[in-house]
Amino acid sequence: MTGLDDAMEPVEPDSTPLPADEEKGPLRRCVATGAVQPKDGMIRFAVSPDGELVPDLEETLPGRGLWLSADRPALAKAMAKSLFSKAARRAVRVPDDLGERLERLLERQCLDALGLARRAGQALAGYEKVRESLRNNQVGRTGVPPALLVEAADGSLDQRGKVTALAPDLPVIDLFDSAVLAAALGRDHAVHAVVARGRLAKRLARDAGRLKGLKGLATGDDAGRSGM
Repeated sequence: MTGLDDAMEPVEPDSTPLPADEEKGPLRRCVATGAVQPKDGMIRFAVSPDGELVPDLEETLPGRGLWLSADRPALAKAMAKSLFSKAARRAVRVPDDLGERLERLLERQCLDALGLARRAGQALAGYEKVRESLRNNQVGRTGVPPALLVEAADGSLDQRGKVTALAPDLPVIDLFDSAVLAAALGRDHAVHAVVARGRLAKRLARDAGRLKGLKGLATGDDAGRSGM
């Protein structure tokens, strides 16, 4: 993280409020960079009555939201320069381990969404089942096309390549190892999974993108690829 502030110094946060219509729409201003961008790639925070910064991943907590790009350098800058307090115009206590807390929360949300999709019949796992789903362009017998692939980070690169080659344009989530995926999917073992288009796929893709950003893994190609 050395030199982080210097690298980002030319862009100072803009505290000018967004117009009312934009505040209610899909755009928000990042407290660290001042950039206005789609909120799906951002994280909302609220300030509790006792002045503590609280992550609001579901965007439901009352009060004025503080929005931050889901990006490791942006988080580091916001914490180092007390930008949450400046944006809130009051003293705000920010936990020292905020980055780790956010990663844990987003990991849990991703895995919960995957488990819900499996129980709803919108996700399936297994090498042959996933390959068949991609060949048929539908998840199981639902008739719903696949939205994204989930591949274990510790899975065989050869097998992963054979799966992803069948649908090269599908987004791939590879943030979790096989044991974690198996637990989320209610299986003894899981390396490959596919999720059908729909609300849960959108939720999983959104939170996985945020998690990648906070881990410093996201690229410019990650956003908005799923068509879900």
